[in-house]
Amino acid sequence: MLDTALKEWAVVCDLLLQGKLAILLRKGGIAETGGPGVFELEHPRFALFPSWAHQKPEMVKEPFRHLVEPLDEPAQITFHSLGHAAHIWHVTDRRAFDQLDDLHPWTAAHIDMRFNYKPDRPLYLIAVRCYRLSTPKTINYHAQYAGCKSWVPLRPGDEVDDAGATPVLDDTAFGQIVDRISAAVAD
Repeated sequence: MLDTALKEWAVVCDLLLQGKLAILLRKGGIAETGGPGVFELEHPRFALFPSWAHQKPEMVKEPFRHLVEPLDEPAQITFHSLGHAAHIWHVTDRRAFDQLDDLHPWTAAHIDMRFNYKPDRPLYLIAVRCYRLSTPKTINYHAQYAGCKSWVPLRPGDEVDDAGATPVLDDTAFGQIVDRISAAVAD
């Protein structure tokens, strides 16, 4: 059972579940436990908590814009997947990220915004292996789940059963993505 979730745009959660995405971006500094400017991977395995706050169609590439629903957080959240953070990289060079353009849905302007926001703090790129839950879990949205935070401790009874979850990407496909990112960051 998973009692922690990682909050991410709903469109990103959907793309992870479809196997069209296997990376996430984080910038340290927003209520992170590692201290100012440090994103720490507090939980390597987590439920993917879809969030509609802050997602905007203009921040994702054209082929994905129709998937963005500009909604308020709904009264109920359904978990369809979990993530396993296989690797995390500290990316300081925008050019390294440009080599990975086909691996993410974000526009160049959105990536620039991420790099330029508090430029003294690194951008973290996380290879996330997504797993489809054998049974989706629907919970009521509670006030403690609100806000701009990465990690969400789930209330008792809201835990997500990860038994029988199956990987969206096979070992070879996911391994190729990790290798590409490692090569790009090392250049």
